[in-house]
Amino acid sequence: MTRRSIAGKRVLVTGASSGIGRALCLELAQRGAQVLAFARRGERLQSLRSEIESGGRRLAYLAGDITFPPDRAALLATAQESLGGLDILINNAGIGGWGSFAEADQERLRRIMEVNFFAPVELIRDALPLLREGRRPLIVNVCSVLGHRAVPKKSEYCASKFALHGFSDALRAELASDSIDVLLVSPSTTKSEFFEQAGGQDPSSLARRAMPASVVARKSIRAMEQGRHEILLPTSGKLFVWLDRLAPWLADKIMARYG
Repeated sequence: MTRRSIAGKRVLVTGASSGIGRALCLELAQRGAQVLAFARRGERLQSLRSEIESGGRRLAYLAGDITFPPDRAALLATAQESLGGLDILINNAGIGGWGSFAEADQERLRRIMEVNFFAPVELIRDALPLLREGRRPLIVNVCSVLGHRAVPKKSEYCASKFALHGFSDALRAELASDSIDVLLVSPSTTKSEFFEQAGGQDPSSLARRAMPASVVARKSIRAMEQGRHEILLPTSGKLFVWLDRLAPWLADKIMARYG
């Protein structure tokens, strides 16, 4: 377990234009980190930079598509140029999908897996040379409670998060000899634009029981500082996962009836 101070750390955050990613950038900058924000929407990143700079902090940003290899290469080149290297990589970018698997097409599955799993994994692979030169380096993968217990009508999304969960556990052991830590952040429903993009769900009903992205950001950064390997958020999310571990038959029954 490697404790670290966030002040002065060089941090790359993907999916930074809204939700948890945006909240992470704001909180990290406030704590004195050097932040590079990445997302598709350049105008949102410019707005984020203006907000951070109005508080006397700095933010570097780059717009691009995380699934596009040249954009990932440009992102890491920007980290080297703007930050002078990389200490913490936060894979936060993600998309959702809602609806029956049997009624969906291949495109939904492939797009979700590409954004939520293949892109962050390949970004990690490319970032390892920079991280090996970093100061108390850390990889943070933003997963989900649904990467521990799957629910109906989100089969592809759950599969992508289960994959990221398993990969993170394996990678943590592989990189131990390089002194690169891996933190898995698994929040439950969080207030963001994720619902509007998922399709098929009522955003207002989900948002009413969602926790603020700022809370996820603060707790995630605390876990980074403490050298934690994994956090589950909030308490209801932990209970959900423990129910599945202790009585999977009961969790299956509840999901089949109410999920």
